[in-house]
Amino acid sequence: MRQRWRWAIALLAFGLGVLVAYLSAGDRGLSLAGMEETQPTVSSVAETIAPSPTLEAPMYEQRVLEFSTVHILKIPGNSSWEVRPLVADSLKILNEFATDSGAIAVINGGYFDPVNQQTTSFISQNGAIIADPQDNDRLMDNPDLTPYLPKILNRSEFRRYQCGGEITYAIARHNDSIPEDCQLADALGAGPRLLPHLTAEDEGFVEVVDGVVVRDAIGTTTPNARSAIGITEHGDLVWLIVAQRPDLDSPTGMTLAEVSDMLRSLNVTDALNLDGGSSSSLWHNGTRYYGKLNDAQEWIDRSVKSALILDVSTP
Repeated sequence: MRQRWRWAIALLAFGLGVLVAYLSAGDRGLSLAGMEETQPTVSSVAETIAPSPTLEAPMYEQRVLEFSTVHILKIPGNSSWEVRPLVADSLKILNEFATDSGAIAVINGGYFDPVNQQTTSFISQNGAIIADPQDNDRLMDNPDLTPYLPKILNRSEFRRYQCGGEITYAIARHNDSIPEDCQLADALGAGPRLLPHLTAEDEGFVEVVDGVVVRDAIGTTTPNARSAIGITEHGDLVWLIVAQRPDLDSPTGMTLAEVSDMLRSLNVTDALNLDGGSSSSLWHNGTRYYGKLNDAQEWIDRSVKSALILDVSTP
């Protein structure tokens, strides 16, 4: 009889333990989904996405922060997944890049002139330059930009190398040399570089006089919608867009310094800022995520010149 009582008590204790664990997990899920004050901050995101050298499939996550919503797509390195640039003859919305390429994910790419629809960023495909900002007369013949042209034409770019039988990714200046025993497969220029250091003054053309910012060509210090690509210490890729908050009246989004900190918290060691503001957008598995709001608090669906696409590599 005592033996039966002992078993009954043990089973009851086990059942209570399972019930407590279940209720605790449910509380945590409720707080993340429905209570704004418990949403993770920039400094806490690293706890939710840890480095994973064995990750086999792209992983999407959304984080609602105090002044922005962040959409994150983590892509495993050394896998059958491939990231490469595409350029449109005329401007396209992101959905059209996805439809035309059959990609499972697309993020907006480099800078362009919406007036003449020509690129202001270098883009290479299969080792050849297919979009050259030097062909853009509005860029090259603009007297206000003449002092900055050497820097504009040597901005940082996201590169895909073919090194023997392996594909590797890197971020480098346009004029930087190709590593020995490697070939440049593709490249997409943008900038400034976000990690390991933010190059806002050098590539974002920020000028500070007596401690006052007198020029900030791309609004690096103003909260805005942003797009970026990063490489982790394990060689995984991270796509990130920062979306504004339609439920807040104050300026929303992130500064470039905040995007840099965010990426660092996701274990990214090298990162590049892509075209932002109205261009910021991510398409993944049939769902479109927008970045920028207009004055009526409606999402802006802007057509762009270039994009990075994610699909399965071909032999």
